[in-house]
Amino acid sequence: MGMIQEFKDFAVKGNVIDLAVGVIIGGAFGKIVDSVVGDLIMPLVGAVIGKLDFSSLFVVLGAVPPGTDATLAGLKKAGVPVFAYGSFITVAVNFAILAFIIFLMVKQINRLKKEAPAAEPAPAVTSEDVLLLREIRDSLRK
Repeated sequence: MGMIQEFKDFAVKGNVIDLAVGVIIGGAFGKIVDSVVGDLIMPLVGAVIGKLDFSSLFVVLGAVPPGTDATLAGLKKAGVPVFAYGSFITVAVNFAILAFIIFLMVKQINRLKKEAPAAEPAPAVTSEDVLLLREIRDSLRK
C-alpha cells in the first residue's frame, strides 16, 4: 500500500501536472513550427538559394530497380536506400527556429516577472562583550 500512496502523491504534485501540460502544448506548438518552417520559411530560403525544395534533396545509395519513380517518395516506396539530407536540413532549421522562439518566450517571461524586493540586511550581531562594555559606559555617564 505504501508504494501506491507514494505514486499517488507523486502523480498529483503540481510539477507533474505542469510537465504534462507543457508536453501537450509543446506538441501542438511543434506542429505550428513545422508548418511555419515547411510552408513559409523553407520556400523563401529555397527561392533565395535558387528555387530549391530541400525536402527533395537526396542521394541514392543503392541500385534502383527499372521503372521506379525517381522521386524520394518513389525510391523509399521501392525500398531503395536513400540519404535524404534535405529532410535533415528541414528538421535542423525547424529545431533552430523552435529553439529561438522558446528562447524569446523565456526571455520575455523572465522580463515580465516582478523582481522580489531585496531583503533588508540583517542587523549585525553584537557580541556580549561589547554589550557589557556599553552598559558599563552608559552607567558611568549617569
